[in-house]
Amino acid sequence: MPDNEFRLERMTRREFREALDDGRFSTAVIPVGSIEQHLEHLPLCHDIASCTYVAERVARNLYPAVLVAVPVSIGISEHHMIHRGTLSAKPAAFLATVFDAAESLVRHGVKSVLVLNGHGGNVAPLEAAMRQWKLYFQNTHPEAGIHLHSYWQSIPADFVERVTDGGRFPGHAGEFETSFALYAFPDTVRTDHLRDTDDPEPATATAEKGRLLVEKIVDGLTAMVRDMQAYRA
Repeated sequence: MPDNEFRLERMTRREFREALDDGRFSTAVIPVGSIEQHLEHLPLCHDIASCTYVAERVARNLYPAVLVAVPVSIGISEHHMIHRGTLSAKPAAFLATVFDAAESLVRHGVKSVLVLNGHGGNVAPLEAAMRQWKLYFQNTHPEAGIHLHSYWQSIPADFVERVTDGGRFPGHAGEFETSFALYAFPDTVRTDHLRDTDDPEPATATAEKGRLLVEKIVDGLTAMVRDMQAYRA
């Protein structure tokens, strides 16, 4: 296995098996997001791209304890279907996919699974399902745990207010998300299309704001995952 590899889909079965047998990857993160419109200047993949980016940063910080599983890219986005290009999953199908991925990892020996969300439309369905999922895991896999967290919960509101002009987060393709993209994956931002939106907020975004926001998120989430691991130890 290549040095510092933590993405499940890039491993062979031998590499993953031996890693688990060696005590690595006790925690897995499943990024979940959406493929949906993000105004005129951000790509359809922004939510899942930002969520996966954060998950990978945390996995690097905590290597070799944290595995990043295959992202669940299509989320619950019926409210954006008016805009062509959006893909929306029915809640039952979305939740079944996330649950089955988590249980598969636990059945292989992963001790703690974090469902890391990057899309607002997924929050309510995931929160409602998570109560039942926790009970199921307690009854069938008592050695393991499952958790839910949206990545923006790792940043204090007062910090966002200090860094940004508007203080709104995560918003939708506004200052927060556009700053994130300008820092983390600037090649995806169509800056020449910023003027084509009626919302003036994205124009206030900068890569430096994004750097400050992302670093704060990664620090907070790293600490949270470290605490999860300590609890399961």
